[in-house]
Amino acid sequence: MFCGKRRSSFILFTLTILLLLTFTISTKATEEDAEIDGHNQESRIDVDNNDDDELEELLAIDEQEEQEGEEPQQQGDQQKEAEVLSKAQRIVLELNTDSSRRVIEENEFVLVLGYAPWSARSAELMPQFAVAANKLKELGSSLVMAKLDGERYPKAASMIGIKGFPTLVLFVNGSSRAYTGGFSGEDIVIWARKRTGVPVIRISSATVAEEFRRMHQIFVLGLFEKFEGPAYEEFVKVATSDNELQFVELNDIAVAKTLFPDIKVTNHFIGIVKSEPERYTAYEGSYEKEKILDFLDHNKFPLVTKLTELNSARVYTSPVKLQVPLAFNQLISISWLEEAIEVHHVRCS
Repeated sequence: MFCGKRRSSFILFTLTILLLLTFTISTKATEEDAEIDGHNQESRIDVDNNDDDELEELLAIDEQEEQEGEEPQQQGDQQKEAEVLSKAQRIVLELNTDSSRRVIEENEFVLVLGYAPWSARSAELMPQFAVAANKLKELGSSLVMAKLDGERYPKAASMIGIKGFPTLVLFVNGSSRAYTGGFSGEDIVIWARKRTGVPVIRISSATVAEEFRRMHQIFVLGLFEKFEGPAYEEFVKVATSDNELQFVELNDIAVAKTLFPDIKVTNHFIGIVKSEPERYTAYEGSYEKEKILDFLDHNKFPLVTKLTELNSARVYTSPVKLQVPLAFNQLISISWLEEAIEVHHVRCS
């Protein structure tokens, strides 16, 4: 009886020890697992943080490289603009109250830019005016280019008809004529030459034609067997009436093909040339001034036009009613959009 009790006590003691050991081992294992999980979690956090840090570093590097790539171009553009302005300062007259009337009365043609230092549009137009002044000087134009600070000299501004800023006014033998052209340097040159007696440029050699094509992104070509007759007269009327496009006339079809390769042998031909997928567009209507002008109004705009304060009125008053306005951030360029449209045009044609 006594031995049975001792055996039972021993077994109970043994089971108790085993239970304690099992509990201890389980607790230790749980703690170790928790430590491992904690370590793994910390490792994952470290990895995630490292990944985020690496991504931020890569983005920072890309941004820095992009800025470094843009800086030389921006510096180059700024230097070029500064050179243009510096050169124009020797050409463009600075008018004041005393000199305004004298300059206008003593010269046959005077183009005056009225501006104000605080006007953002004046600041935007000034470099284009300088470009035009330099180009007209190179072309040997007799047009005098002048500018007037209308805020500093309000009396002179009122006298020559400047009521807002910026304002361009052409004077022909002292009489003022409203400016109706575009606002790029090339636009000003084209309009000024037309209003001072050169509505059409005549080209007679392939060399001159090649040089002309490099200088102009858009122009109107007229091919005539002789520079006379009803068709030619209507062409000249159109060239004089239009305010934006450069017109060129030829009588040699071989030279004309340098500018318009698809031109056909004919007594007279009119076509518009643009630097885009639909580069060459021939006029197929009757030779009447209004009909030709209507053709040009519907075909002179490029596929993509960069909208600015200076050209917005011209764009929105266009007879082309179906227009799609697009807004981009600085990372997407106009050239990218033009390339995309060109690819689409090629695939669809």
